[in-house]
Amino acid sequence: MTETTTLDDAPVAYGSQQLRDLIAHIDARVIERDQQARPPYDEVALLKQARIGALRLPLEQGGSGATLLQLFTTVIDLGEADPNVAHSLRNHYQFVESLLRMPDPANERWIDHVRAGRLFGLAATELSTERAGRRQQEFATTVTRTDDGLRLNGVKFYSTGNLYADLLVVAATGPDGKPARLAIPADRPGVSIPNDWDGIGQRFTGSGTTRFQDVPVEEDDFVGSGAIYGNTPYLATFPQLYLTAIIAGIVRRVARDAAEIVRVKQRTFYHSSADQSAQDPILQQSVGYFASQAFVAESAVLAAAVALEAATESRGGADENELALHASLRAAKAKVVIDEQALRTAGELFDVGGGQAVRQSSHLDRHWRNIRTLASHNPRTFKARAIGAYEIDGTPLPNGAFF
Repeated sequence: MTETTTLDDAPVAYGSQQLRDLIAHIDARVIERDQQARPPYDEVALLKQARIGALRLPLEQGGSGATLLQLFTTVIDLGEADPNVAHSLRNHYQFVESLLRMPDPANERWIDHVRAGRLFGLAATELSTERAGRRQQEFATTVTRTDDGLRLNGVKFYSTGNLYADLLVVAATGPDGKPARLAIPADRPGVSIPNDWDGIGQRFTGSGTTRFQDVPVEEDDFVGSGAIYGNTPYLATFPQLYLTAIIAGIVRRVARDAAEIVRVKQRTFYHSSADQSAQDPILQQSVGYFASQAFVAESAVLAAAVALEAATESRGGADENELALHASLRAAKAKVVIDEQALRTAGELFDVGGGQAVRQSSHLDRHWRNIRTLASHNPRTFKARAIGAYEIDGTPLPNGAFF
């Protein structure tokens, strides 16, 4: 695998051998990282060198020109290999998507960073927020004018991916008292990103705290209009579907692990109908069920991605709102079913493995923990209620950050 990359090289492309090799490399040591509680710094560094963050940039902008369908296929592949790595890229791709969907000449400098392989993180959520996900928010994080220039102060949480990011997109109250977005280097003095995420799953995504203490701010740090949400309907469908894509990847890994367990398992129960586990019809049925669940989950995600692509391409058109709603409905329906089935599948994996599966050395519990953590982003109960209201009387889905 190439260890260094320059802009003279093309960024890694969808479906390429280079991308397959990168994902295989990440996959190969995922259990070791879990055993050692080691964040995937080295693995993300390799992805940066390959400029995977430019996957969605058009070819004419120095990117790989991947479609949304291809991007979500890649997310599923990464989710199967290591959902921590896949999740850590989510806010970067969300930011890139907003730049592409709502172009602004003032944001070209951020495209330059993406083209160069740098990754963006996000510092938006504040635990003091009374209602999460509203489009119009008031931020305790502020940019103020001082005798020494502009300074940024505040505390953010759920900072997924910021441990590995080169730049942080910060939501704050600007010096004029209005909401502002700015992108600042993650290593700028006054920025602190402690690795304090204590979730039961997705333990290596750095989803904890980001602090800003008297961080110097330049005028060029402010992000132009259109970044993140803007006035685009249901733009948050992208990050929501991204999470479901990771879960689909985990289900695929569960199916793979189940097949491997049965394939190599020596012992069986005395009351089994076969002398070898691989010939036991109950275990064969279980593996078949897991593989089928993985197929359905992936198919649902990609069907929603197709709808999201249509909505993205309709930007500014007469049917944009209708297509965006359709995409959001598909993504929400996919989440409601996949979350439930994925948790069931990850739990039933232990019936296939028996006592061997519950040993800590197998680390099979990580699948359930990671799915449970990812699925907790806007619980499916709220999604199902909103879908039901739409189906009954056409009540539009909420048009905020969770749809």
